[in-house]
Amino acid sequence: MVKLDSKIQEKLDAIASGVVASNAEPVDRDGVFPRAAMDALASAGLYGLISAREVGGMGEGPGAAALAVERVSRECASTGMVLAMHYAGAAVIEKHGPEAMRRDVAAGRHLSTLAFSEAGSRSHFWAPTSTAKVVGDRVRLDAEKSWVTSAGHATAYVWSSRPVRAEGASTLWLVPANARGLSLPRPYDGLGLRGNDSRPVTAAEVVVAQTSRLGDDGGGFGIMMGTVLPYFNLMSAAYSVGLMEAATTRAAGHAAATRYAHVDATLADMPTVRAYVARMRVRTDMTRALLVEAVDAVEGAREDAMLRVLECKAAAGETALDVLQTAMRVCGGAAFRKGVGVERYFRDAQAASVMAPTTDQLYDFIGKAACGLPLF
Repeated sequence: MVKLDSKIQEKLDAIASGVVASNAEPVDRDGVFPRAAMDALASAGLYGLISAREVGGMGEGPGAAALAVERVSRECASTGMVLAMHYAGAAVIEKHGPEAMRRDVAAGRHLSTLAFSEAGSRSHFWAPTSTAKVVGDRVRLDAEKSWVTSAGHATAYVWSSRPVRAEGASTLWLVPANARGLSLPRPYDGLGLRGNDSRPVTAAEVVVAQTSRLGDDGGGFGIMMGTVLPYFNLMSAAYSVGLMEAATTRAAGHAAATRYAHVDATLADMPTVRAYVARMRVRTDMTRALLVEAVDAVEGAREDAMLRVLECKAAAGETALDVLQTAMRVCGGAAFRKGVGVERYFRDAQAASVMAPTTDQLYDFIGKAACGLPLF
């Protein structure tokens, strides 16, 4: 099982239990971006967790990133999702971006994110309908991106479009968030993940240099499947495991501390309540085990890596819904109040199953793989 270096783990724990935890409630209540938490993570070098040591990063892989996302998500789901999307974008920049940008990521000067989902193709992120056209020695991008995490706070977007000239489904670009012609049509005010600033982004005649391309023209699909999908699915699963871990701990603590005065017993003295908590514990641990297996498959370049990548997000997203529903039942009426904290995790857990690739799409892919059919 992958483990973080003890010094990295110490930094991460201090930030998670400190600034991330202390800001979690106001971030959720007020729907504000977790700037203080993200600044702390950047200052500690954790933006550059997966950046190569040669550019100043920590040189870790997806397993370490998953551990970081899980730990942060236990305290604040919004911060955990912002970090997850950063690592998904940073993985592309590390493989295909210019050295200067890689150094900025490693140094904590660059917050990355993905701009894939579109109004035209919706959750089929691998099939953009937006366009890229050559204008002189530059490229013009036009698009309606439907969901972009950290939209108003990212440094640049890892952006998908139709190819310029080549065959293929897509081409990827690195688009500065302050590029002329980009706009954010409306603010985010969601059920959960209220601080992740996930908004639509519209590109109207945005002009970028041809050197902004990440990989080959028409090569976006390969990067999506080979780099983005493994990172995003592993990070999403880690996010869900973090929520389950937090909810299980809080529900067990509530059951142990809440008393029936007339019989001098706690909720935890009731076998039915203990059974609910036990199921939460088992499901959380089972999901974490599948995540660890998926990490091992990816980092070991195993033949079953893609299947494990598909399975871990599907299982984590769906199991999180069940575990958080059980947490609400264990805590009863108290769960509907903000103080217990379970209600916040319950709302945040709804997101993973509908983030592309959705759980339903993943089940279709897994079924195709199990039946020996091509995924696409």
